[in-house]
This record gives sequence, C-alpha cells and structure tokens, in this order.
Amino acid sequence: MSGETIITVSGNATSDPELRFTPSGAAVAKFTVASTPRTYDKDAQAWKDGTTLFLPVSVWRQQAEHVAESVVKGCRVVVQGRLSQRSYEDKQGVKRTVYELDAEEVAVSLRNATARVEKTGGQGKGQQQYVQARARSSQEGREDPWASSGAAVQQAGGWSEEPPF
Repeated sequence: MSGETIITVSGNATSDPELRFTPSGAAVAKFTVASTPRTYDKDAQAWKDGTTLFLPVSVWRQQAEHVAESVVKGCRVVVQGRLSQRSYEDKQGVKRTVYELDAEEVAVSLRNATARVEKTGGQGKGQQQYVQARARSSQEGREDPWASSGAAVQQAGGWSEEPPF
C-alpha cells in the first residue's frame, strides 16, 4: 500500500516472543524490541546512551513460528516493517497513543553472535540450490556449503592467496 511508513529498527528483544493463534489458525508472535542510540561524547571521551525506544512488534503466519523458535530475550534483532499508530482511552479515561511495528522481516543480528540457518518450506529453486550445495559440501568433507576450495586467508602481512571477491 502506498503511504505506509516503513522503518528498520535494530535492538534487543526484551522477552521471548509470545506465540498465539487466531481462531482461524493464523500464527502471530509478539515481542518488544528495545533500541538505544549511542553517541560518542568527545569531551568525556566515552560512549553515552540515549533514550531507549521500546517498540512492540507483531509477526504473522509461518514467520511468526520461526521467530518464536529463533528469537529469545536479549537476542539482538533487526526488524523491518510498517509502523502504525493507535490511540485509545485507558480505564482512568486518559487518552493514550501507542506505536506498533507490523514486521515484514525479522532477522537475528550477527554483530555479536553466530547463527546456523535451516531453510524451511517448499522445494523452490532456492531450496533446491541450498540442498544441493549442502550435499556437495558434505561429500567434500566441509561444513560450510558456500566455502570455496581455494579460500583465501587474511594474515597480518596480507592475503595468502587472492581474495575470493
């Protein structure tokens, strides 16, 4: 839809995602991402934290199930989706406004972690290529299906071979 506000937020999950199912059977996972900007204060020669943004995130259908299996409290994530605003009146009659993120994409950040990806779903072209590459690498005795046989190694003095890119 045109006119939607699409944003990308990186931060930490504040809790394990809560997975529920609608009466029609659609999965929805909800969690909150906390994003804190950091700036370097030259005078103090130290990093300073800004105000933390706590943003509720909703993820739907099969991706919701994947998120519930993959994301845990404290996990650094990158979320892209549609930002929405909702106003309501609380029990005391005070008008409130909340912002929510309906996620299109959720990924774990590899800044301070590693991940092993397991492809799910149908046997599309990408799935077939992935399965074939895994099979080839297993036959060749490698764990990484994308590693090349002549991988370059960067050493203190430079590359031991030509870089692969």
